[in-house]
Amino acid sequence: MAGKIALVTGGAQGIGLACGRALAADGYRVMLADIRDSVHEAAEGIGGRGFVCDVADTGALMALFDTIEAEEGPVSALVNNAGVAKPGDFLSYSLEDFDAVIGLNLRAVFAATQRAARGMIEAGIPGAIVNMSSVNAVVAIPAIPAYCASKGGVQQLTKASALALADKGIRVNAVGPGSIDTEMMAGVNASPEAYARVMSRTPMGRVGTADEIGNVVAFLCSDKASYVTGETIYVDGGRLGLNYTV
Repeated sequence: MAGKIALVTGGAQGIGLACGRALAADGYRVMLADIRDSVHEAAEGIGGRGFVCDVADTGALMALFDTIEAEEGPVSALVNNAGVAKPGDFLSYSLEDFDAVIGLNLRAVFAATQRAARGMIEAGIPGAIVNMSSVNAVVAIPAIPAYCASKGGVQQLTKASALALADKGIRVNAVGPGSIDTEMMAGVNASPEAYARVMSRTPMGRVGTADEIGNVVAFLCSDKASYVTGETIYVDGGRLGLNYTV
């Protein structure tokens, strides 16, 4: 992987940073993008570069790719990780919140995938794109309707883009985390009752780590996954396979 450039969105912390760390360990020169200023320190910690960017802003996203290509080289691995949930009551859920979630979790994934693919094709290089889906692409939680819709969309977008780009040497896959020990799980972890409820539907009996997601992402970006495209790998401790326990 020496000399190859990877871009991870939402990379300042949690799963995004873990993806960057795993890709750096595989030899990628890693670019982290995030709306948080802390992205610079995070990137420095893994020997990469950080960029403050709201990837839901298409103009800013396109400028990010232009800058990376001009200063570092073409992106050969893209991880579309940036996302938001915005929980709320279904009947009073605002269209503004719905649009904001879809804009970041789905529209920006399409825009970044399209732009990255164009760059790879222009540079004449093969590439790998990994989208961050969720178990909520399959199962649902009523308090996060937009998030569930966006992750279901990511799963289908992954398939469609994989088919569109297969003959270009570009593979597109997704990872669907279950309950992972990140900022999004902080509220659950702080409540013994909520944590017990989550564990009751997790056969492995524990939450996953961000590094466990990052390792799967790195695999999908590597030559070890050279014949894998259009797939979503669920890293969920067995949750989706659970019917009932006795």
